[in-house]
Amino acid sequence: MAPISIIILFLLTLPPSLSLSISPSMNDLTKGNWKLLKSSIGVSAMHMALLPNDRIITFDRTDFGPSNISFPAEKCPPGLDCYAHSVEFNPAKRGVRPLTILSDTWCSSGALLPDGVLIQSGGNNDGERVVRTFDPCDDCDWVERKNGLVSPRWYASNQLLPDGKVIVVGGRRQFTYEFIPKSANSVEYPLPFLEETLRNDEFPNNLYPFIHLNTDGNLFIFANDRAILLDYVHNKVVRKYPTMPGGVSRNYPSTGSSVLLPLNLSGSTETSPPISEVFVCGGTAPDAVNKAIAGVFVEATKTCGRLRLNDGSPRWEMTEMPLGRIMGDMLLLPTGDVLIINGAGRGAAGWDYAREPVRYPVLYEPGSKKFRKMNPSSIPRMYHSSAHLLSDGRVIVGGSNPNANYNFSALFPTELSVEAFSPPYLLRRGSRPNITGIESGVNLVYGRKMVVNFRLKGGEKGFDGGKVYVTMMAPSFTTHSFSMHQRLLVVEVAEVRRGSAENYAVVCLAPATREVAPPGYYQLSVVYEGVPSRSKWVRIG
Repeated sequence: MAPISIIILFLLTLPPSLSLSISPSMNDLTKGNWKLLKSSIGVSAMHMALLPNDRIITFDRTDFGPSNISFPAEKCPPGLDCYAHSVEFNPAKRGVRPLTILSDTWCSSGALLPDGVLIQSGGNNDGERVVRTFDPCDDCDWVERKNGLVSPRWYASNQLLPDGKVIVVGGRRQFTYEFIPKSANSVEYPLPFLEETLRNDEFPNNLYPFIHLNTDGNLFIFANDRAILLDYVHNKVVRKYPTMPGGVSRNYPSTGSSVLLPLNLSGSTETSPPISEVFVCGGTAPDAVNKAIAGVFVEATKTCGRLRLNDGSPRWEMTEMPLGRIMGDMLLLPTGDVLIINGAGRGAAGWDYAREPVRYPVLYEPGSKKFRKMNPSSIPRMYHSSAHLLSDGRVIVGGSNPNANYNFSALFPTELSVEAFSPPYLLRRGSRPNITGIESGVNLVYGRKMVVNFRLKGGEKGFDGGKVYVTMMAPSFTTHSFSMHQRLLVVEVAEVRRGSAENYAVVCLAPATREVAPPGYYQLSVVYEGVPSRSKWVRIG
């Protein structure tokens, strides 16, 4: 038999699931592509953050048992074994450096401070009141403050605020919020909304609440299927939003996800802020976790809802994704689109409570309100997976461990690999903008003009300045399907200038207020015809 005939016969006899993984659509570059970055970074990426030096910090929990990466004998933490449960990963060189965590970080939260220091709070057992910090330097390690929190915080959410502090909201059996860094007179503040949205003690469906800083400085908080706007300064609920339709729970363990859609700053001022709109997708029935424990895996919802926070009479605008999904990560891309990635089609979050991995990312375009199904990954990313945008425009994906320890023979084994998904904009033919400089420097001033110089090869042929826009992305802390502090600003463009040859300059205005752009680091990108440049780190405030 001829070799080609053997190949065809082999393909025809493959099971449907394997046939799908090598379908011709995988060669369709309009649906993105995947690349394995490293088969093992030593730990399962339960939590993930990107620092301004473009290093990824990731960690799981200290009581998972032996990991697959160890410290040199002389650096073993006193009183502990020699296994690391946190690493620094360099995506460019694919290098891994073990980091030292002394207290349990399981199901904790975090944010990037205005000075670029990663702050991380809470966890389980001996880690429930701990605040940890990590400086972005070549040989830095975690520094832990044992009593950095007023209350235990396990499954809480964080958000950087306009004054540079971080608010920590909720946690298991914690119907309060507090601020870090903690001072001598710090207290916690009651938040009855978290108790009102509690389903029951064991499976509350309101953990890791979705929190987003509104453009008026108040905090949007979503838990289970309801939402409020909180004036956290005066401990006052200033608005109650309608219940999200559908009878679906959206927070842990019926885990969906949420983003604040891109803020278009054109024409906005201190007294006229941009439209602020939240997008919530996925989740499942309120009792899905109970049924999963009994071996019945309920189908995840396809539904999503958009809510404009500052409308006179806000209402949820409902739509559907192409695929039902729980435990999916929602990431803003520098173009303004939303990527929905990872997760499962049935069950709930928790130990082995989910089935049917959803390997197909989905791209959502907020302007057209349309979804597009992307090419699939070959690796299931279930409970305890994570994802983050890199400065080069790719999305790094890691983790997945629905097991109570490191288990490589389970139905869904512990996953130590990291891979990168390249959205379609990185695979299009044509040139990509390249930022060559920022005339005002990387330290921006609120409301001031900035000039971003960029190069576009071949741009002199048919260049259209109206297709240029500039975005600023606040880096997030990602865990349990929620990217905390994620925020994309589309800044106001005043003019696009043509320079010599293939060089251009876009004159734009920095964000006007701290409420719109909390102080700190952002990834700035120039986008032309839907293709973003590699981002440059800038700092405001």
